[in-house]
Amino acid sequence: MALFHVARYAGPEAAAAEAEAGGRARALLERLQRRARERQQLQEEPGEAAQAAGPAGRRRRRPRRARRRPSGGTPGSKRRKADDEDAGAGGPARRGAARRGDPGPHGADAPPPPRFCPAESSEEAPAASCGAAEAVGPTEAPGGRPPDGACGPPAQSLLLGDFKRTRAPKVQPFLPAWLAEPSCVSRNVTEDLVPIEDVPEVHPDLQRRLRAHGITSFFPVQAAVIPAVLDSAAGGFLVGRGGYRPSDLCVSAPTGSGKTLAFVIPVVQALLQRAVCRVRALVVLPTKELAQQVSKVFNLYTDATPLRVALVTGQKSLAKEQESLVQKTADGFRCLADIVVATPGRLVDHIDQTPGFSLWHLRFLVVDEADRMIDSMHQSWLPRVVAAAFPGEGGPEPFALLQRRQPQVVTAASTCCPQMPLQKLLFSATLTQNPEKLQQLGLYQPRLFSTGLAGRGPSDADGDSGGKYTFPTGLTHHYVPCRLRSKPLVVLHLILDLNFSRVLCFTNSRENSHRLFLLVQAFGGVTVAEFSSRHSPGRRKMILKQFEQGKIQLLISTDATARGIDVRAVQLVVNYDAPQYLRTYVHRAGRTARAGNTGQAFTLLLRVQEKRFLRMLAEAGAPALQRHEVPAELLQPLLPRYEAALSELESAVKEEQRQKEA
Repeated sequence: MALFHVARYAGPEAAAAEAEAGGRARALLERLQRRARERQQLQEEPGEAAQAAGPAGRRRRRPRRARRRPSGGTPGSKRRKADDEDAGAGGPARRGAARRGDPGPHGADAPPPPRFCPAESSEEAPAASCGAAEAVGPTEAPGGRPPDGACGPPAQSLLLGDFKRTRAPKVQPFLPAWLAEPSCVSRNVTEDLVPIEDVPEVHPDLQRRLRAHGITSFFPVQAAVIPAVLDSAAGGFLVGRGGYRPSDLCVSAPTGSGKTLAFVIPVVQALLQRAVCRVRALVVLPTKELAQQVSKVFNLYTDATPLRVALVTGQKSLAKEQESLVQKTADGFRCLADIVVATPGRLVDHIDQTPGFSLWHLRFLVVDEADRMIDSMHQSWLPRVVAAAFPGEGGPEPFALLQRRQPQVVTAASTCCPQMPLQKLLFSATLTQNPEKLQQLGLYQPRLFSTGLAGRGPSDADGDSGGKYTFPTGLTHHYVPCRLRSKPLVVLHLILDLNFSRVLCFTNSRENSHRLFLLVQAFGGVTVAEFSSRHSPGRRKMILKQFEQGKIQLLISTDATARGIDVRAVQLVVNYDAPQYLRTYVHRAGRTARAGNTGQAFTLLLRVQEKRFLRMLAEAGAPALQRHEVPAELLQPLLPRYEAALSELESAVKEEQRQKEA
């Protein structure tokens, strides 16, 4: 059986209703266009009168006429033509009915059909749309005809335009309680000192050793962190008070506030009671120079004790370092170090390649310069350390009294066996507050000690701003606007005319450091040295020692010395190349004004760098930088020697390139 669909033609009544609707729309369109032309003429009359009153020689501009498109030229004209053909012969009659106000087939109360206001030309479009915006949603007069003042779209239409550029509000992140509410510590290291006697947790032997090194008071950070670490180790090497695992500690304090001593003293005191030598404290640092410095501090306070400190940085061969860590015996290996100070890469090498090197008894994991260590997590050094500290089921000593297992939920069954916890201690001057990054460290119920304000959120792109970084109280910030070719002259002016004896100058690359070193050396009058990866570790150590002794007046360096290196009596820090990130500036400027002393930091800025750099520091809550102008008259006497030094620099660079090619 076939199925058929019969389409009925519209009757005469439906056709009349459709024609009536089209006629009313065209009538309204004509009315809108007429009113738009009248409004445009009223606006042009004052302008024509002013032109007529002007000079006779000036020609009056005629208003452009609307260019009519030929019929059938556009899809719109085709649609209008098709509508007229569909209307047929009844079109004039319907238009007349619309002018008389006769009601259509739908009655007088029927709503009017949709009205459209297309403009015939580019000049009439603004006027028509403006008139439409003034009369949105008019009421109809009897007979279905809109009132005379109505010329606009219906009330539900959307008006486009009037866009305003507004700044989106910054979303404040929700921080964990330990980040939002840290234990606040004073950053004033000159007024808020705490005498050693007021910290009774420190052992009397260590107090005497501190006085022997000229330390009679603790800085605020030390007075707050040392008792907290000692309290967590009050139960010996086992779990803390009440059988619970001790909390991990994070410390965020300015450069030069005594963070190194804040973990050296409690670690040494906690390990004094050990009976067998095992690696119980591991200190991981990002650079070899910083590791040497921390190892030196540990040796000062362990000289008269049975504790032994090993330095593992790669400056010696792997075999030499293995001899300082383990010793082969008839029945196995014997550990030779209680405290290991290492860099991440070399530490992983010993975990993989040193027989007998074990972290099964590790109690303290200290991470200095923690923000940079988090950035180097791609090396996977932390998972390797944790895996070495917690062997699997049945581990290397299955019948030992202390069976170390991975931390689990605290229950009565989990606390029945003695456990040795692994406590992490994080220290940094620019510790991030981004919970996502801190989660990589696997912290357990962490506690934060901070010299900044509470409740600050993480930043963006490192970043890492938001006003959470603090600076030493004795540090003065300056910036010098200058041109690119005058930057070496400004550095020489600051050294020679302002009479600074120890100046540390930072650049952004090894090439810039080397060329500036060659230029200053050719200029003469300043004892200068270069500190970068171009030199061996032994050579860099000797250069730092000479700089501390005052034999070197200007030390030009990359960011290798910007992290934690404690160089005494640095009077001035010069940022020859402006740092790109805030935390880089914090660590560079922190090489001066350490331990309560005063210092100055100068940053050379080009005109294109000035606005961005100042805004970066202002958004971070840094102190306002003082503008330091260096007039050209002060640099003029240095120009002859500077031009001669440039010539020597050019020949020196060519000679170095020739040697490389050979």
